[in-house]
Amino acid sequence: MKITYDKEADAAYVQLVDEVRDDEASTQVHSIETPGRKGEIIIDFDAEGRILGVEILGAKDVLREKTLALAERL
Repeated sequence: MKITYDKEADAAYVQLVDEVRDDEASTQVHSIETPGRKGEIIIDFDAEGRILGVEILGAKDVLREKTLALAERL
């Protein structure tokens, strides 16, 4: 598992597999709002319906500081 964070976009990505190729996410589930509507969650699935990773928009408001501190900066 790997977590990356783009401060400018305030977006984090939790990668659940070793590698996610650009063309590998065949399906995305959008618009899962966090409680309080502070952020949004997007889940990436491969062609076989397995979860590849989770994108978190508004990350600084919905992730703990310790989690963001561990994330690789983009």
